[in-house]
Amino acid sequence: MNDETLQQWVEQLSLAFFGRPFLHRATFNGRLKATGGRYFTKSHNIEISPHQLAAFGREETEKIIKHELCHYHLHLLKRGYRHRDADFKTLLARVGGSRYCQALPDREQRRAQPYRYKLVCGKCGTEYLRKRKLDPAKYACGKCRGKLSLHVLDIKNQT
Repeated sequence: MNDETLQQWVEQLSLAFFGRPFLHRATFNGRLKATGGRYFTKSHNIEISPHQLAAFGREETEKIIKHELCHYHLHLLKRGYRHRDADFKTLLARVGGSRYCQALPDREQRRAQPYRYKLVCGKCGTEYLRKRKLDPAKYACGKCRGKLSLHVLDIKNQT
């Protein structure tokens, strides 16, 4: 599916479920991995994650589009368009949109990766485990404000 077919799909859903036209742009954004879509309040455009479509199909993606269209239409009508607003929650339930998108399968794999680094406080000995490398000079111990040192862990011997 490309951006043009997505645009037509969003326009069709807007008329069918909201009774109002979608007059802006809907595009795919491959960088969206932790969220299913985004609505921009300044440009009124919508971005949808193609990864959600590939992983979970049209039905789940349609729920994401409805979610973003709720933001879109309520914002243009100057009503509560934020997640916490009652107008948003009511409209989302009425059109059958999803409140949250499903986590992508590769995201679960990234979470399961072992810790590769350990930061150790030179003052109190507190240890902090990290999956990503970072510069210890930019940070201090959260307990005593002591200086941290970085140690690489042996991944093969972790359980």
